[in-house]
Amino acid sequence: MATLLVTGASRGLGLELARQYAADGWKVIACARAPESAAPLRALAAADSRVTIESLDVTDFAAIDRLAKALEGEPIDVLLNCAGTMGRGTSGFGKSDFAQWEQIFRLNAFAPIKMAEAFVAHVARSEQKKIVSVSTLMASMSRNSLGGFYAYRGSKAALNAMMVSLALDLGRKHGIIAAVLHPGWVRTDMGGPRADIDAPTSVTGMRRVIAALERDRSGRFWAYDGTELPW
Repeated sequence: MATLLVTGASRGLGLELARQYAADGWKVIACARAPESAAPLRALAAADSRVTIESLDVTDFAAIDRLAKALEGEPIDVLLNCAGTMGRGTSGFGKSDFAQWEQIFRLNAFAPIKMAEAFVAHVARSEQKKIVSVSTLMASMSRNSLGGFYAYRGSKAALNAMMVSLALDLGRKHGIIAAVLHPGWVRTDMGGPRADIDAPTSVTGMRRVIAALERDRSGRFWAYDGTELPW
């Protein structure tokens, strides 16, 4: 049985990822910052024994290390960094809340790399050996025609750059495949009700992309529909 570890599983894309992978027969380790208040996730775990819930705030790097230690020896086929934030509001240039920027970068950029560092041995001993991070088209510098969203764009662009290095380093040393995914504009709490697609559509597409990841597709930026995106 293949194993998925997914962060941000309490709602939205993370919850749908946990649901779809479990329905496909995977063992799912669903990480949530406050699982006690995540009723849909708890209901999923109650209904499907393949889903286990772990309490994890990915901005707490000591907590990440503790979870990695608790799961020592567990092969993880796909480590999927889904937790993320746009921050509060979208203040433009001249109104930057740099304390909030630090929180955004810690969650969006630093935490996925910390997860990779903590769980690299788990992924390396699996069959599929994949580390995937959810990014956004808004991180593409060549596709930015609107401006704004400095912290969100910047943190995800930083994530993209670091994931390329991670793909090179871990590919050479451990045979690990790594990539970043744009989930589309999705109707979630973050995407809002006017977004283009729903979570099941996005996750179905992302799962196809993840399943198709091979060494020659590592270190690249993919949309949920399989289109390669420009940096």
